[in-house]
Amino acid sequence: MQKVKSVTERKLGRYKALGLAYVDSGEIHIDERLKGYEHLYVLIHEVLHIQNPKWSEAKVTGHASELAKIIFENNYRKIII
Repeated sequence: MQKVKSVTERKLGRYKALGLAYVDSGEIHIDERLKGYEHLYVLIHEVLHIQNPKWSEAKVTGHASELAKIIFENNYRKIII
């Protein structure tokens, strides 16, 4: 299983994407404008792409939705200090 080596937040508008996963390098880029549940969902989604590169988009989406919902409903939040 490939490991995530870095997560970078930056504007991704030119890519028309909320997140990008680079499987070969283990890098994830997430749109810096995302907040709350959407940020959590996209992060999990991109991690799953790196860890499971052969999964279909539908399978990644389903697992990411379930995990993000469980985590968010249990009051896990990103806190910026």
